[in-house]
Amino acid sequence: MATTETETDRAWAPQACTLPTARQPLRIAEFGALFATALTGVHRAGGTSLRLELEAGAEVEATARDLIAGESRCCSFFAFTFSHAEDVLHLDVEVPPAHADVLDGLEAHARSRMSGADT
Repeated sequence: MATTETETDRAWAPQACTLPTARQPLRIAEFGALFATALTGVHRAGGTSLRLELEAGAEVEATARDLIAGESRCCSFFAFTFSHAEDVLHLDVEVPPAHADVLDGLEAHARSRMSGADT
């Protein structure tokens, strides 16, 4: 049986998250919208590191930075770093080993959105 989007999405909303449960699906949808419209690449650099490549542009960057600011407030174990390379905005995501499963879920969500799966 294939994993449903809901099961995959919930995999990266850990119990350590302080975002109210009712807001978690909305945050997941916000990430999904960003990934569906601007994600161009996903690269796993190791068990605790992930690089997301986004289309460069002021609007995409502003959206990503706002989303990451909110995520940093509720899941403080994430470390996010933005950098630019030519026409690409890199978003590097790091987690401690204890939260590698959360990074797995984020990666799966990103890949599912980038591949053109239903939103």
